[in-house]
Amino acid sequence: MQRHLITSAIPYINGIKHLGNLVGSQLPADLYARYQRARGNEVLFLCATDEHGTPAELAAAKAGKPVAEYCAEMHTIQAEIAKGFRLSFDHFGRSSSPQNHALTQHFAGRLADAGLIREVSEKQVYSNADGRFLPDRYIEGTCPNCGYEKARGDQCENCTKQLDPTDLIEPRSAVSGSTDLEVRETKHLYLRQSELKDDLDAWIDSKTDWPILTTSIAKKWLHDGDGLQDRGITRDLDWGIPVRRGDDDWPGMEGKVFYVWFDAPIEYIACASEWADAQGGADWERWWRTDKGADDVRYTQFMGKDNVPFHTLSFPATILGSGEPWKLVDHLKSFNYLNYDGGQFSTSQGRGVFMDQALELLPPDYWRWWLLANCPETSDSEFTWELFQQGVNKDLADVLGNFVSRVTKFCRSKFGEAVPAGGTYGAQEHALIAELDTRIARYADLMDAMEVRKSAQELRAIWVAGNEYLQAAAPWATIKEDADTAAMQIRLGLNLIALYGALSEPFIPDAAAQLQTSLNLGDPQWPENASEALAVLKPGHAFVVPDNLFAKISDEDRADWQERFAGVRS
Repeated sequence: MQRHLITSAIPYINGIKHLGNLVGSQLPADLYARYQRARGNEVLFLCATDEHGTPAELAAAKAGKPVAEYCAEMHTIQAEIAKGFRLSFDHFGRSSSPQNHALTQHFAGRLADAGLIREVSEKQVYSNADGRFLPDRYIEGTCPNCGYEKARGDQCENCTKQLDPTDLIEPRSAVSGSTDLEVRETKHLYLRQSELKDDLDAWIDSKTDWPILTTSIAKKWLHDGDGLQDRGITRDLDWGIPVRRGDDDWPGMEGKVFYVWFDAPIEYIACASEWADAQGGADWERWWRTDKGADDVRYTQFMGKDNVPFHTLSFPATILGSGEPWKLVDHLKSFNYLNYDGGQFSTSQGRGVFMDQALELLPPDYWRWWLLANCPETSDSEFTWELFQQGVNKDLADVLGNFVSRVTKFCRSKFGEAVPAGGTYGAQEHALIAELDTRIARYADLMDAMEVRKSAQELRAIWVAGNEYLQAAAPWATIKEDADTAAMQIRLGLNLIALYGALSEPFIPDAAAQLQTSLNLGDPQWPENASEALAVLKPGHAFVVPDNLFAKISDEDRADWQERFAGVRS
């Protein structure tokens, strides 16, 4: 038995996430977690909500609620939606938890003791109307480079030029719209990442199996321009983790909180502590500390490419700099972007299909299958309603669903609702078994390698192999001349359904469970070889014909949804 620690990027608290967020981290992480459990391995799959920072404060203010109350409500909503998509987290935590407060302050103290934190006096924009310092992205104005009127204080979204707030023409607060801004001096703490550059470089070089996307982004931040820069870890905000050195006050940092990028990744560790407390005191350190048994844990992270720099540089810098034996990530699986119908998904602009809306339209397996089969691994991919309809109808309804329906209904009509006896395998059956042995092994190899799209293609090929066999064997014709052979063909078909349930569970868990229930089977067992897998259901084993697994998406529904989601979500 292997031990797998799996985390997906923690979603931000300010609203429900769209399908691009889902396929960029949580869904492939769930696929991998389900697969590893199916192989009999011990898994701890963690995620949480990222709750601190200015956007949380602004979202709460917009909702007319105290920020703590708003975050608690949104955490509940996001947790319920995650369950709706069958995301099998062992724990879905919160970065505002007491465990994360304590651990973040602990890491800060360790880094300070190691001389890796320095105090910096800097000038920041203060809004008199809002009574607060404004983060760069909450200052808007006209870009001096291209004239775009809604450029942010850190970057112009139109021309992508990096900016400082003082570069903007006619700057204003993005919170209130006020132009009553002034530059004030404030003090902040910086993590001296530059001191750890060589350690980080060597560590990244040791990860020879990482995706090119991951390593290229990390190396770019390490070596391009002036190289890895020290980074601020505190902010002048009310909502967040108070700045302390472990249990001690931090003179000069009164009223400040840790910057969200610093405390959010630490929540991966704190989330395990939350899980342990929820379990009544389980040993969480055996997953995270190499001196407590975590040296035999394989730790895999899943995230979109925009999160890669924090997880390959900043979070590892925190861990390495602490000097403590915390577990570092072994494999970081990163993804490109899923675009929406010729544009981009956007939470801030309300563009695309959001997770709650998707579940109102169709059950989770429809979305899980299409998103995973088309996930943006090597390049950006595109969601269109035509492609979605085509994938669901061809793969789920025509290939898998139709096979299950034909086999079970034919058996019921000719042999009753029990596995029929009679007949022995011939050349066709042995050829199918040989093909399935090869394909099942390849499917497992691809799943182990986290090749998501290729895994989906191989699983579909396994479904197709059963359809091709059924079409060639034609038990509806065979039974007219040889009932025993037809019984054998249908018995093999029923066992193929059981095999499909076991292999498909990581992708489409609800359909897999429906098949297991219909076939009166317990928890699915991962097949070691096709011969054994296709002998699970013995003659006389009772079953019931399942309801239609997947309904086709009509042209009318597709056109209606395309029109409905053409605008923005209010």
